[in-house]
Amino acid sequence: MATLQMTRQAIRQALSNMVKSDLELELEFHMKALNIKKWEREYTFAKPRRWRFDFAWPSDMVAAEVEGGIWSGGRHVTGKGFQLDCEKYNHATLLGWRVFRFTPSHIARGDAVEIIRKALK
Repeated sequence: MATLQMTRQAIRQALSNMVKSDLELELEFHMKALNIKKWEREYTFAKPRRWRFDFAWPSDMVAAEVEGGIWSGGRHVTGKGFQLDCEKYNHATLLGWRVFRFTPSHIARGDAVEIIRKALK
């Protein structure tokens, strides 16, 4: 039974990563289409912690996080995952970062890229 549970968790994580990757590519497509200022992917912001932002503009202290897997039981919606995200985002805020979090619908509707554009003005 434990093996079956581990397999289910591995499948959920793989699906979450796949969805997130596709969502990140979609957001990147939108940002390129609107000529958004060049960004850094998987930017590590709090060394020696391994915390990273999906997209970052370090000189502007702006970051964008894609919250994939919210409907499929992904990491961001588990108790532990949510708690760890809170720690990460709170620490980033204390360091002066403005962190914007986007769901799949924010990206699909174009809301995410519009918020990023306004944040970088």
